[in-house]
Amino acid sequence: MIFSLLRRVTFLALPLLLALWLGALSLSAQEQVPDADDEPAVLAAIAPALAQQLATTDGPVSFLVILEDQPDSATFLARAGLRNGAREAKGAAIYGYLTDFARTSQSSLRAWLDAQGIVYRSFYIVNALEVQGDAALAAALRTHSAVNRLAANPAVTLSLIDSPAQRTANPPPDPPYGIRYANAPTVWSLGYRGQGIVIASQDTGVDWTHPALRDSYRGWITTTQTVTHPYNWYDYWGTANRQNCDPDPQVPCDDYGHGTHTVGTMLGKDPRNGLIVGMAPEAQWIGCRNMNRGDGTPGSYMGCFEFFLAPFPQNGDPQTDGDPSKAPHIINNSWYCPPSEGCDYDSLRQVVQTVRDAGQLIVVSGGNDGPGCSSVKHPITAYPEVFSVGAHNSGGGITGFSSRGPVTADGSGRMKPQIAAAGDSVQSTIPGGGYGNSSGTSMASPHVAGAAALLWSAVPQLIGQLDETEQILMKSATPVPHNGCGEGPVPVSPNNTYGHGRLNVAAAVGMALYPGTITTTVTSFLGPLAGITVTLTDKQTGLLRTGVSDGAGQVIFQRVYSGSYGITAQGTWTSPETALTLRPDEAQGVEIELTKIYYFPHMLGGIPTQPVSVQPPHPTPPHSREGTASTPPPQWGRLGGGEQLPQPEFKSSAFSEKPNF
Repeated sequence: MIFSLLRRVTFLALPLLLALWLGALSLSAQEQVPDADDEPAVLAAIAPALAQQLATTDGPVSFLVILEDQPDSATFLARAGLRNGAREAKGAAIYGYLTDFARTSQSSLRAWLDAQGIVYRSFYIVNALEVQGDAALAAALRTHSAVNRLAANPAVTLSLIDSPAQRTANPPPDPPYGIRYANAPTVWSLGYRGQGIVIASQDTGVDWTHPALRDSYRGWITTTQTVTHPYNWYDYWGTANRQNCDPDPQVPCDDYGHGTHTVGTMLGKDPRNGLIVGMAPEAQWIGCRNMNRGDGTPGSYMGCFEFFLAPFPQNGDPQTDGDPSKAPHIINNSWYCPPSEGCDYDSLRQVVQTVRDAGQLIVVSGGNDGPGCSSVKHPITAYPEVFSVGAHNSGGGITGFSSRGPVTADGSGRMKPQIAAAGDSVQSTIPGGGYGNSSGTSMASPHVAGAAALLWSAVPQLIGQLDETEQILMKSATPVPHNGCGEGPVPVSPNNTYGHGRLNVAAAVGMALYPGTITTTVTSFLGPLAGITVTLTDKQTGLLRTGVSDGAGQVIFQRVYSGSYGITAQGTWTSPETALTLRPDEAQGVEIELTKIYYFPHMLGGIPTQPVSVQPPHPTPPHSREGTASTPPPQWGRLGGGEQLPQPEFKSSAFSEKPNF
């Protein structure tokens, strides 16, 4: 579905309006934008930050042109019957849909820009263009009927707690504390080390020749000791600031050190001494340099997300040369983009919505603006579509710099971060083959990205199932009750400081390996009721699953994970909630009797009975697809807004919660 964004006039100071008007008059007749009215009733909006920049800058500046018509990948997938499709199928379909949409809707505007010799870059992940121009160009573009708004494209400096990591003595032979705190070695001992999973780094770059990273680079071919960089690396900044790297931008480069450090935490292992510094030592990585000496822009972030949605060669065309079959599974993002510095809040959210629709997990550092409440406030970590991570220290306590929720910047009040991981003085790889310590939530999020790789290598059926994956990571976290940011007089978990608690990947894998099943049967005195919507709610995370009863009155929820749940049936009225607690590898049955039957069979209400332990009438093997040809599988969803949910007393019986050190 195409939706239109609201256009409105941005009122500027009188001198700036005069400057833009005079600039527009200076354009010759052949320079007028096609299809633009001579006296438009409504001008496309211009961001105040951009208006100020144009008024105070001599010469062209970079800015974004956001078009009126925007694609809607979620609706497209639903209409194509791919909502529950495989990750690869969804990615390929979305890429084709978005690129066709962009080529068609941008054609007249791009032709005009080409005729004027104006430098621009076309995006498809958002229907937008990045252009180089002045106030006169901005004035002309605002009159075009296809343009919704003009947004700034500011250079945003990477938020650091300390300077880029400096070389230290080689670390001891056991993994860094964050790896042990998350119980990753327990998962390794089971044989799950991230095999078959590709993690993407969107950061300052990567030193691909580092001994702990080279063998894990997807472009490295171990058997022949050769390398292939196209489709595995993209440098948005081209040849800029590659003084210490190969001058060819197709070759990976890290001009700042930050990205190399985060990739090491995700999957680093050093064959020289057997040292493992990463969570998922058998996973692979690809990368995109989105920052130039630590400065990124909304345009560079969009460009890297396009590369991860459908990788392309360095000098290729993203809209024709992309290959979605080479897309990574997980994307780590240790950066943010404050609207206070001119970043466009809505466009970046549309980007992550699209990437999530394609089945790629987006893990994001929570921010370094703590300890104040509601300091999780910037794109992209504030969005509900990403998995945000706070930072704890070696003792498990939250760091002072770790940003807290709830998110108030958009009025949602949603809880953030979702989880906490090690982020204080984390030891990892640095350019040049050495190791160094660094602090920040930038160091915490790679632990979670690596944990997701371990989880997906253990249970491949979870790949691309983002709601389910996030539910497991949250439910298995070690709870840390807290009440510092609006939770009330009593410490609770989850909360706006630790989220659902400290990362515990061993408990997550144990939970995922032993799911249960809940079978609901909806009846009345007339017998089983078909066509009734049944909702299963996870009382800890708020995740919703819905299904429609079949001819036997049943909805079978498979892959349900240990914890407390509520079940309701929806006729004309919603039944009172039935509560149950599910244990690992357990099958439970719930009968809901809807007793108020009127003359019209759809007018139903009722009272549920207590849950009873039964086996499903038609058992299915673990991890099989739910539903039948006549009844679709239950759907996943999430509670919206800032609802605070009670946490059950849950502890995994399969693995210890305490670190193994």
